Amino acid sequence: MITKNIKVEIASGTDARATAMIVQIASQYKSSIHVISGEKKFNAKSIMGMMTLGIKSGEELVITADGDDAESAIEGITNFLTQNNE
Repeated sequence: MITKNIKVEIASGTDARATAMIVQIASQYKSSIHVISGEKKFNAKSIMGMMTLGIKSGEELVITADGDDAESAIEGITNFLTQNNE
């Protein structure tokens, strides 16, 4: 399992469009991917789970991935969540 701490730098946080994009990116990988915020942990491939998480810009998260393409999965999710698109 690979774990990475990140700081969200998406200007609007994860609105519905950004949340759908996270799920779409995560779904490209075979690995199990989770996003953790405080005590909340959700499957990054679950639109309902990710919407419940309500990620905000500036928030610190932990991304975990477990599987053959875990490193690529972490990189893909991290790249999206840390792009500053103001």
